[in-house]
Amino acid sequence: MHTLVTPFVTAALATACLVLPVSAQAQASAPAQAPVPAPVAAVIPAKPAALDQAALEQKVDELLQAHRNVNDFTGTVLLAKNGKPLVTKSYGFANIEWQIPNTTQTKFRIGSVTKQFTSMMVMQLREQEKVKLEDSVCIFVAPCPETWKPVTIHHLLTHTSGIPTYTAIPAWRDTNMVPKTTEQMVAIFRDLPLEWVPGAKYAYNNSGYFLLGVVIEKVTGKKYEQALQDMILTPIGLKDTGYDWPGTILPQRAAGYEGRGENIRNAAALDMQQPYAAGSLYSTVLDLLQWEQALYTETLLPEAAKTIMWTPFKNGYAYGWSIAEPGPNTFGHKRIAHGGGINGFSSMLIRVPGENVTAIVLSNNSTVNTSLVARDLLAVYYGQPFTMPAIQTVASVDPGVFDSYVGEYQFRPDFTLTVTREGNRLFAQATGQGRFEVFAESATKFFAKVAPITIVFSKGPDGKVTHLDLTQAGGTEPAKKIK
Repeated sequence: MHTLVTPFVTAALATACLVLPVSAQAQASAPAQAPVPAPVAAVIPAKPAALDQAALEQKVDELLQAHRNVNDFTGTVLLAKNGKPLVTKSYGFANIEWQIPNTTQTKFRIGSVTKQFTSMMVMQLREQEKVKLEDSVCIFVAPCPETWKPVTIHHLLTHTSGIPTYTAIPAWRDTNMVPKTTEQMVAIFRDLPLEWVPGAKYAYNNSGYFLLGVVIEKVTGKKYEQALQDMILTPIGLKDTGYDWPGTILPQRAAGYEGRGENIRNAAALDMQQPYAAGSLYSTVLDLLQWEQALYTETLLPEAAKTIMWTPFKNGYAYGWSIAEPGPNTFGHKRIAHGGGINGFSSMLIRVPGENVTAIVLSNNSTVNTSLVARDLLAVYYGQPFTMPAIQTVASVDPGVFDSYVGEYQFRPDFTLTVTREGNRLFAQATGQGRFEVFAESATKFFAKVAPITIVFSKGPDGKVTHLDLTQAGGTEPAKKIK
């Protein structure tokens, strides 16, 4: 997959792309010892670039055309200020086989952007005093294993429960297109041991948000999609958002794809009961803007409760949202954001609440890095630097050097990347994921064509390969060669 996350987050279940657990990213960036902090220079918030409407539209179009030409971006983007769209543009096809273009009315699956709707419903139930954040999940889920009794609603919301995420279980991937009931889904991970004491660690977890859907149904006495309709969609007037049951005739629904260039193909099927409260919704850019703007009001939730919802617990994650404090990577502005991905689709919603600026990117190609596209949209708006996508060319490299790269590279104990050679071709495969070919940009730097992934191999003083650095979604992760 194209980003360093788990399925239903910001990437989809593409077989030829890489999914690196978020916890590995956090571990890789953490220092071995806590150094004495150096003085941090104040970050001056960027101001909007001095662009008129025509110039802004032109720059956004140049950016997206580059993403389309290089990365096969297909979808719809929206950049808004104070709830009013500044730029809304669509690219590519909602259905490639019938050559039907994407539009602002096209409905895309939004993957884990669903989680912010789920967390909102939980917080609404809390306001109604029907749920407490400190409640044990066992109050609502039956049968409930003894080990889950310390797991609270707060732990489920913040990905700190320690319950294994079902989307990381290889056996689940083999049957994720087979219809299952809610009870059958919970049974997949119910009897697995906790991975840590609840609240002690963070790791992105779809099981937690699946269980939150069970909680919502138990408390409301309604199916998840009906509770969503009654508690959020109807009150704020969202007409193009809902649970994406594939059997429903849904006008202007996009088909989902994966890959780039000649490798583009229809995405694999997925039973939509399985993402459930963790990633089952569809929407449009205009509906998501309307949802995002409702968060500035108290229509759905009082301010005090929203403050709780947006207070990060661990790793910058709050309740269904990632929180980024002002810094160079955010152009000096606080951001509240979440991405999503599911077979054939990728999405990103970024809020800049201090400025009431919004960037939304919905794509029906799961290989597209919507997180990067949304970040680039904001860079254009604020007149900040970004890298224009460019086509990478394959260098002429002696295939004999590939032998030194063959082996196993470890990101963390349970997650590795295996590099193999077949004739004059080099391949990489992550734990539990599909194999993809990498191409030489130089003798040590390689890139994938199916997704924006770059791998750089490094050698020690003895000339032997010691580790690799993998870059995707704007982040770089090291992996030590262990075999």
